[in-house]
Amino acid sequence: MQKLRIAIQKSGRLSEKSLQLLKDCGINVSNGNRTLLAAGKNFPVEILYLRDDDIPGYIADGVADVGIFGENVLLEKGNDLEIISKLGFARCRMSVAIPRNEEYSGPEFLEGKRIATSYPRILKNYLEENKVNAEIHEILGSVEIAPSIGLSGAIFDIVSTGSTLLSNGLKEAEVVLKSEAVLVGGKIKDSEKKQILEKLLFRMNAVLKGRTNKYVLLNAPNDSLDKIISILPGMKSPTVVPLADKGWSAVHSVIAEDRFWEIIDQLKEAGAQGLLVVPIEKMVI
Repeated sequence: MQKLRIAIQKSGRLSEKSLQLLKDCGINVSNGNRTLLAAGKNFPVEILYLRDDDIPGYIADGVADVGIFGENVLLEKGNDLEIISKLGFARCRMSVAIPRNEEYSGPEFLEGKRIATSYPRILKNYLEENKVNAEIHEILGSVEIAPSIGLSGAIFDIVSTGSTLLSNGLKEAEVVLKSEAVLVGGKIKDSEKKQILEKLLFRMNAVLKGRTNKYVLLNAPNDSLDKIISILPGMKSPTVVPLADKGWSAVHSVIAEDRFWEIIDQLKEAGAQGLLVVPIEKMVI
């Protein structure tokens, strides 16, 4: 039987999040990341542990079928691969940062400057788009120290919290792009592997939808039901169940995480009471 080979980062937070996603999809992986290759115990997959920068090349060469890594890595490596699904974790920004005591006037600030980065391809595209002539100095690791030792006048790097920039006397000047973990693949010709990938995507989508939605239960006076139902953006329509107290009903629905507090405020104003919010483990539509 064929197995779908998935390449993931061998260590770090992205590795942990990737393995957790597979676990939430009901896939148990043997051996952990102590070996280069581990087998799925109850699903036809193999996990290949690699450096994230190496994953696109392994997929392009056909050693791995798909991989999980940062969108920024895909953009930098420029392989002929496609994003199959965005995964909603390991979010970060790729930004230009400059010394804290300088004033940023826009992309033109970079004209004629040397910029240190580990992502020369992405930076080059950004400079060309903004018609800025600057020198790109490629560094592997510890990009943040470049301005303080006189190596560059600015940097272009990944930013999560900004604390590393602050500790090196820098400030974030401009966000060039936003990145997150993505499932990436090449051209899979084997029909059996395609079917395995489809099953994996079905499970992943159910888990990811569950993570980005909340199940909400509330009590509502019947004379406010129409207004409350109009506020709720359920998958189809909310479930309404009469309560023992006359004139009242229980309403069940699903709310997207990014609109949660906005909708909850509207529901309270419309007369909803006793709101109960429950995490969703998986959501199959």
